[in-house]
Amino acid sequence: MAKAGGWALPLIAGMAAGPRTRRVRRMGLAGNAKIIAAPAYERLLAIEPYLRRSIPVLIIIFLLVLAAARLLSLFTWRDDIERDARTMLALAADSLAANAAIDTSEMAPEHRARMLIEEAMRRAGSEDERVLAITDEQFEVLASSPNGQKLVGRSLEDVLTGGQPLFLFGARAGVMNVEIGGEQWLASLVHVAGQDGAAVALTSRDSLFADWRRSVSMNVSLFALTAGILMVILYAYFSQAARAQAADRIYMEAHQRIDMAMVRGKCGLWDWDMVRGKMFWSRSMFEMLGYETTDEMLSFGEVAAIIHPDDGDLFELANRIMAREIDHVDRVFRMKRADGQWVWVRARAQVVDPDAPELHLIGIAVDVTEQRTLVQQTEAADQRLRTAIESIGESFVLWDYAERLVMCNTKYKQDLGVDESLIVTGARRRDIEALAPAFRSERRLAVPSGNGNGATYERQLADGRWLQVTELKTRDGGTVSVGTDITQLKQHQGKLVDSERRLMATIHDLSLARRAEQERTRELSELNRKYMRETERAEAANRAKSEFLANMSHELRTPLNAIIGFSEVMESGMFGPLGSERYEEYVRDICSSGSYLLGVINDILDMSKIEAGQFSVDCEEIDLCPLIRETVRVVELQAAEKSIAMKMDIPERMQVFADRRAIKQIVINLLSNAVKFTGEGGHISLRARKVGPAVTLTIEDSGCGIPRDALKKLGRPFEQVQNQFSKNHTGSGLGLAISRSLAELHGGVLKIRSTEGVGTIVSVRLPAGERKKPAVAA
Repeated sequence: MAKAGGWALPLIAGMAAGPRTRRVRRMGLAGNAKIIAAPAYERLLAIEPYLRRSIPVLIIIFLLVLAAARLLSLFTWRDDIERDARTMLALAADSLAANAAIDTSEMAPEHRARMLIEEAMRRAGSEDERVLAITDEQFEVLASSPNGQKLVGRSLEDVLTGGQPLFLFGARAGVMNVEIGGEQWLASLVHVAGQDGAAVALTSRDSLFADWRRSVSMNVSLFALTAGILMVILYAYFSQAARAQAADRIYMEAHQRIDMAMVRGKCGLWDWDMVRGKMFWSRSMFEMLGYETTDEMLSFGEVAAIIHPDDGDLFELANRIMAREIDHVDRVFRMKRADGQWVWVRARAQVVDPDAPELHLIGIAVDVTEQRTLVQQTEAADQRLRTAIESIGESFVLWDYAERLVMCNTKYKQDLGVDESLIVTGARRRDIEALAPAFRSERRLAVPSGNGNGATYERQLADGRWLQVTELKTRDGGTVSVGTDITQLKQHQGKLVDSERRLMATIHDLSLARRAEQERTRELSELNRKYMRETERAEAANRAKSEFLANMSHELRTPLNAIIGFSEVMESGMFGPLGSERYEEYVRDICSSGSYLLGVINDILDMSKIEAGQFSVDCEEIDLCPLIRETVRVVELQAAEKSIAMKMDIPERMQVFADRRAIKQIVINLLSNAVKFTGEGGHISLRARKVGPAVTLTIEDSGCGIPRDALKKLGRPFEQVQNQFSKNHTGSGLGLAISRSLAELHGGVLKIRSTEGVGTIVSVRLPAGERKKPAVAA
């Protein structure tokens, strides 16, 4: 029932409408009757003529009553608004005057008036549109609420027009209509008891009735819209009634002609009014089913009662038609005759106008009981045969004596490889087989027990499948052919041969792989022995280097320290003068050469420790500024000898997490190189900046510079760049390599930019934050 939606109510009403006992006795069947379809215009206008004519008058009276009632309500509302406003103004003025009377403070009148106004506005709320004011004895406004500030300092006698009784009688004059600046206002004035002054409350009539005017405008618009819609509906009502009356006349004429034709042709005609659930049967329809002809209408339920429940649901059919899913009917079903027998009826019908709001289904019904019985018997036999043929796993085909197709199953069509639309009953065998792809191979098999009435073939189809086809002759000269798919059998045979072949090949490949693996094992063993020998040699060389460096550290440093010490004693003349300037010069040369050699040995030892992974950095949080200043003081003496100007640009506080000794050595090495390769009167600048999570040290000099092709060599141990500007300078070439290695131990990087003849810029970038693990040279 839920499927039908709202339109199902007329159908249900038709099922339950009217007494049925009399119709049951007349027709001999409960729940069956006949209807004559009423004209559509009578159903559309199912009211008396005088009532139809009174509809326009009733609509106009309804509109007038509605307008009068709404106007009365609006004017009553307006009076209530004005009455409430007057009451509130009087109360506000009285309250303000009472507060002013009891206020005995010694403040200035204007200030006291403002305080009273603010207190009154605070109690009234921020949305109050009234104007509250306090005046002196001359009715000059001392203070006013925010929306009446233009009245402050002015006399109310000059501002208010028509308010003289208020000034004379005060509260006894009540709330009066006054005029301010050409606008209508309501005003209330109360003299302050015991003081010279008055309290005034004002409100604009325009703002007071603003909501009321908007409501009036909206009501007028809605009334005009409602009246217009009702007029349009009234016009459409009568127009539809006229069209329905004309359409029904045409319908009745066509109905009479169709009824005459159906009587002559002994066919049943029926007309189904879908909306009302009523059905009309022609006289021939009653005669066909053996019922007594009647002029009464058949309801939906009465017709559904004589339809066999297994042959369809009349309610479901009505649902589909009303939903516009179908617009015609062609069905075969059983209907119950008056004698209780079931007859097969074929009903064909068409919707008269699918777009009409009230659907009518008109059709005919023919008794097809004999034809149905014969068709069912034939179909049952044919279905059993076809089911048996389709159920077998082999392809099956039957040819008649003229080699024409009688029947075949789907498996035969699939094996033949021809479009199924071309395989039709009656087609010639040679035509069908001519369309099929040619066999790859075919051979006839010997059948020892054969009687000569058949043959067996083994065929390979175009798609690679194999069939074993057996053909037998029938008694009427036809041919029955049954084909069995033996593709898997053939594939298993081929796979067996291939498996044996692959097995032999695999055994051969495994033998070759085994020999190759043995050969690779021998090679790996030999390589491993060579690697162990080379490893032992490298370890021995490393131990020898470590022992040599240890011996050198002791054997070279001790004599050098003695040479340098004794030369300094001789140079200072501690035990008396040497006696000759040449000896003094020799002593100075011995001292400087020893110091230089000691520095070279120290650099070599430091570089060896770094390369051996024995040089570790002990990082701590240090302040970079005093460390660099201390380092610069060591180099300033060398720079002063060559008149080199040194400039430092370092923030006063710059924290970095690094090894103090390593940072100091990096700066000394870089500054020493800068002083060494900067000529007389040059300049050197040192800058330190913190950029993000790193600190950058930049040393820039105006020295001889480095050729572009030699920049790649810098930073390697014992690598020196010689040009026309630096050929007279001595050094081991380890200072820059040690600085680069120390920077990398901190997780930083050292970069060099240089232009020959202009100068060199060396930048060292070091992480500023603490590292998780201390770096150790690897």
